[in-house]
Amino acid sequence: MVKLRDELGTAMTDSAQKILLSGSGELGKEIAIEAQRLGVEVVAVDRYANAPAMQVAHRSYVGNMKDKDFLWSVMEREKPDVIIPEIEAINLDALFEIEKEGYFVVPNAKATWIAMHRERTRETLAKEAMVPTSRYAYATTLDELYEACEKIGYPCHTKAIMSSSGKGSYFVKGPEDIPKAWEEAKKKARGSSDKIIVEEHIDFDVEITELAVRHYDENGEIVTTFPKPVGHYQIDGDYHASWQPAEISEKAEREVYRIAKRITDVLGGLGLFGVEMFVKGGKVWANEVSPRPHDTGMVTLASHPPGFSEFGLHLRAVLGLPIPGEWVDGYRLFPMLTPAATHVIKANVSGYSPRFRGLARALSVPNATVRLFGKPEAYPGRRLGVALAWDRDVQEAKKRAERVAHMVELRTRSSDWYDQDYEKRRHLL
Repeated sequence: MVKLRDELGTAMTDSAQKILLSGSGELGKEIAIEAQRLGVEVVAVDRYANAPAMQVAHRSYVGNMKDKDFLWSVMEREKPDVIIPEIEAINLDALFEIEKEGYFVVPNAKATWIAMHRERTRETLAKEAMVPTSRYAYATTLDELYEACEKIGYPCHTKAIMSSSGKGSYFVKGPEDIPKAWEEAKKKARGSSDKIIVEEHIDFDVEITELAVRHYDENGEIVTTFPKPVGHYQIDGDYHASWQPAEISEKAEREVYRIAKRITDVLGGLGLFGVEMFVKGGKVWANEVSPRPHDTGMVTLASHPPGFSEFGLHLRAVLGLPIPGEWVDGYRLFPMLTPAATHVIKANVSGYSPRFRGLARALSVPNATVRLFGKPEAYPGRRLGVALAWDRDVQEAKKRAERVAHMVELRTRSSDWYDQDYEKRRHLL
């Protein structure tokens, strides 16, 4: 790792600083754009060609991210200064080996290993960081799943031990739902499906993400800077809309910072972490943690100053560049530029070469814009873009982002035009 950095080289020359993205989706694309603005060389790697980050990187590689030999061949050829895992589906043995050889894995291989596995995550939160979580239990058989749900109580949530974006999860209202929950966890896990975690249902006011950043200060010491908490809601376990700041009390906000610091101190390393939590009144429960920028944090593309979105903050942290902030009540805070919100643009059709229309109206809405990710293939539920909006009133920003998102229509080569939700969009218009 580097200490506080005072110089950068030039991409594509022998003075270049080079980052390698292990996974090249929409989050990686924004990291790559921030890196390009600072003259940092970018190498993008993913399982399919023309992934979003590949479209803005200097070079790219396509291969099986779980293949140790493939990952090593890319590392040995490129010799990056910084390796940024952006997805869960990656060979962890290779990641540990690469780190042992002296490469800088962000934030570190152990944090990536913990965060991609729900049992390891939950045990780290509850027993190492010692922060509040919902009650939980594990099951490896259908009979054990019945027992675990009875122990935790109904309603509860079942989740595949390795998954993301809500895949393999189920909201269990009663014993009659358990066979379906078992099936979901087994069929839709990303990685191991040997174990299922059962979690207590928390009747929260709002779910939030804290985008905590570990970085070097002017004295070369690692400090943590906290942007304002991001509120969000999910549909089928996947992010659908987010906004900043979250509407929580000052007491809850301080508890959010305390919990996020305990968790990120345990994980260590440098970079931005997306720490998911539930908030009810002044009470806060930790839920999950992502050791990299978070999908809900795309709101910072509108709420933060240019160059200081969650992607810019992440890049600054891992390169050893300074991050401004001010100390308030014992926490180092990063100020917002304006309240803002996002709303996803999702596919409801399958096919290649997605096309979007309705952009003339969507892009004519004041204080709003659209980001299209450039994914070459659509399938139902896949995020293909996001609407951003900003306003002095965060509630107005939320309404505007939703309205703009629902103006966008989609078609693929094998489908007709699909309006995301015509009746709702017509009402909003």
